[in-house]
Amino acid sequence: MSLPAFFDLSGRTVVVTGAASGLGLAIAEAMLQAGARTVMTDVDADALATEHRRLQAAHPLAESAVLDVTAPGAVDALIDDVAARHGALDCVFANAGISAGRGFMVDTGRLENLDMANWDRVLRINLDSVLVTVRAAARHMKPRGQGRIVVTSSIAGLRSEALSGYAYVASKAAVNNLVRQAAMELAPFNVLVNAIAPGPFATGINGGRLRLPESVERMRTYIPLGRVADPREIQGLALLLASPASSYMTGAIIPVDGGASAR
Repeated sequence: MSLPAFFDLSGRTVVVTGAASGLGLAIAEAMLQAGARTVMTDVDADALATEHRRLQAAHPLAESAVLDVTAPGAVDALIDDVAARHGALDCVFANAGISAGRGFMVDTGRLENLDMANWDRVLRINLDSVLVTVRAAARHMKPRGQGRIVVTSSIAGLRSEALSGYAYVASKAAVNNLVRQAAMELAPFNVLVNAIAPGPFATGINGGRLRLPESVERMRTYIPLGRVADPREIQGLALLLASPASSYMTGAIIPVDGGASAR
């Protein structure tokens, strides 16, 4: 197989959750550029419509659907619909997620001040919805004997992270083991399950704080590469994990973090 063919997604169908902004939007764009029919989903209908129109102008295979990933029935219905309309579901990116607020470096992020309602909300979006999305995708991929599931985790799930809230680090750590567990179950069916573990990216998560000059300056000492990443820097790994080039990879949690996890 030639090198370009390794990364050619022509004829494949991909679903990306949380695709109206940030990493999900960058992932959706990469899938479209590689030739995949890409269904962008998000709970933010206005932002999704705007980005869908923009991408569809250059990539006619772009589709969109408003989706609340905390509603299991809605996730199941969306996945069922995509698979039925296009005859197959080749790859699903379970990307939707939120922050949990500040870590224990500030008073509101300390153990004694944790907001349990916020804890429940973060785990519902960052963990429960991932399980539901993975389950829905697997139901269609197992009978075909092939498929790719890619979860967006975080380096905050690989180690303690003082800048991230408790619910965020807990949910991402749990997601990592969910990925490993699902990878083991689905390996006999040639359904590959992997996770991307981003470090600091300039997205809207955490209220967009990583776009602020003071945050960028702090990251110069925190990140070995000395900067915050652009969302487009997730695209290479996303394409790898969705393409034939990763045919011998499953159960992997892969950091994209400027070297932060190597400290």
